[in-house]
Amino acid sequence: MSEFNTDTIDQVLATSDPGERNRAEHLWGDRLMINIGNVAAWLFPILMIAIVSQVFLRKAGMNQAWLDDAQWWIYGFAMISGFGYAITTDSHVRVDIFHEHFSDAKKARIEVFAIGWLLLPFLALMSDILMHYSYASFSVREGSDSPNGLHGLYMLKMSMPVLFWAAIIAGFAALHRNLMKITQPVLWKTIIAAFPALWFVADRGVYYILWWYVRFTNDEIVSRRIGKEAILDNVLWYGLALLVIIAAVSYWRNRSNSLKA
Repeated sequence: MSEFNTDTIDQVLATSDPGERNRAEHLWGDRLMINIGNVAAWLFPILMIAIVSQVFLRKAGMNQAWLDDAQWWIYGFAMISGFGYAITTDSHVRVDIFHEHFSDAKKARIEVFAIGWLLLPFLALMSDILMHYSYASFSVREGSDSPNGLHGLYMLKMSMPVLFWAAIIAGFAALHRNLMKITQPVLWKTIIAAFPALWFVADRGVYYILWWYVRFTNDEIVSRRIGKEAILDNVLWYGLALLVIIAAVSYWRNRSNSLKA
């Protein structure tokens, strides 16, 4: 009887809480994103209170500009947090009449391609863009358009790249889980599975290292001119070479271990 009750409770939890579905397969990145999502979910009741309060205050002729800003802040933070949560729990809306009829292995292959070659490159690109976007906002201490609004808008914008990084972690965790269903997820196979995103990350990593190298070794150069230095002309290929070397070393080590076994 107790076993039946336990199974029933597990089924109810899996149905009512997407974060509990397939929990045994979750990696640390999955649990991180689910915990962030569970905390961010409490923002929606606060958002409802803010909206209802503003409606009554506006009807009473006491409109509060800061409350309008607060609604946008809460909604924006909660929605971006929910993006990574949906990746982890696979709770995005799927308009697909074919996917549900595929075998588990075929589903996993599709997920690996979609996450590694479509989703992760987008997340990596947006993270890079949002870092510059949030820094620009922070540098001028961007605030509300209204004199009576919330004047720390830069704090909200600074959270955007952080939450996209969390979504990237969730994406890699989902990629790893699906890769495990079709092969052993060793490093070189993971690199192939997420090649466009990792190439972009390697490219940006090399670029920023060289950018700061030029910045620290040439005190007279203007920051805007650094990107035009000759040393930065081929960072795309430097990043590719770095990624290929890492993949080759990983492949060689795995092959050596297999031969020894």
